[in-house]
Amino acid sequence: MEDLNIKQLTLAMRTIAEEKNLPEETVMEVIEQAIAAAWRRDNGERDQNVRAELNTVDGTAKVFVQREVVEEVINDATEISLEDAKKIKKDAVLEDIIEDEYEVTAFGRVAAQTAKQVVLQRLREAEREVVLAEFEDKIGTIVTGIVQRVEPRVVRVELGKATGIIPASEQIQGEFYSVGQRIKVFIKDIERDNRGPQLILSRGNEAFVEYLFRQEVPEMETGAVEIKGIAREAGRRTKLAVTSTVPGVDPVGTFVGGHGTRVNAVMNEIGDQEKIDIITFDENIDTYIRNALSPAEVVKVEIDKDTTSAKVFVAEDQQSIAIGRGGQNVRLASRLTGYELDIETAVAKPAEKKPRKNIEDNLFNAIEEQGEESN
Repeated sequence: MEDLNIKQLTLAMRTIAEEKNLPEETVMEVIEQAIAAAWRRDNGERDQNVRAELNTVDGTAKVFVQREVVEEVINDATEISLEDAKKIKKDAVLEDIIEDEYEVTAFGRVAAQTAKQVVLQRLREAEREVVLAEFEDKIGTIVTGIVQRVEPRVVRVELGKATGIIPASEQIQGEFYSVGQRIKVFIKDIERDNRGPQLILSRGNEAFVEYLFRQEVPEMETGAVEIKGIAREAGRRTKLAVTSTVPGVDPVGTFVGGHGTRVNAVMNEIGDQEKIDIITFDENIDTYIRNALSPAEVVKVEIDKDTTSAKVFVAEDQQSIAIGRGGQNVRLASRLTGYELDIETAVAKPAEKKPRKNIEDNLFNAIEEQGEESN
């Protein structure tokens, strides 16, 4: 590999900026970082603070090594004594940053390799930043993408120019993804970390279900009905609390749709292994808890507002329904209402002795009464 020539770099910068549709300043910044890294590789030490300036007019570059003015020098690479600093800058004071300037013409082979690696990596990141900036205003919406790769922990989805990931925690449990499959995904966030920006997608969150209903229920746009709360365990069950702002409009019926068309359209997208309970929201917490535990029938609710918890009494045959498989029904109802719910069995009152009504009993009674009279 040839030495890295500064003039070549300047030319390359303009080409890269055009090809990748990136601002020239961004590319210049990347190349300056690369020059600094390469210079450090050839002449400096690893922990030095080095910055570079590229002169695009005459194709030259300068490198500045930054050192902090300190009382006692522990590390020569990053620190300078006040005495030495004053030789470079007469009015230097403690905590100043002193810069030593060096002219750069070309680099050795290894440094050139380092620079090229830095340029490629930084450019990829800059490119992703530009692409992802287009998605900033799409956060909180659903888009259609194509499954690109299925890995053990994440599914990679192609969305036009960008690629996003669905982490395991955002997938629908039990859902199978195949390469090339078209799927709807919720754009949850853009995460920025050391590896650069990453588009986080979801199919398992509550907002995905809410957005799907929004597409099926036009009354949500007009404000006639609204979703007050969602609790979801993706792939298993979702509870939706809905309400109506218009008298006479049945909120549950509106979300279910005629013959269940609306709720079925949502289930077709999330998979019919996930059950959807649509219940009526109520300002009265007692009623809301009873609704939330549907389909279980509740005998009595004892509410403790201080601890936001409630004891819920159900008949013995309703207990398993109220709790649900693996505690799912009560868990989702708790999340929906914001109350910690404790399911207890209501003790049935002892049956009162009812008057006997059959003919034989009446006959015996008559005989007994007659016997008493004759005594």
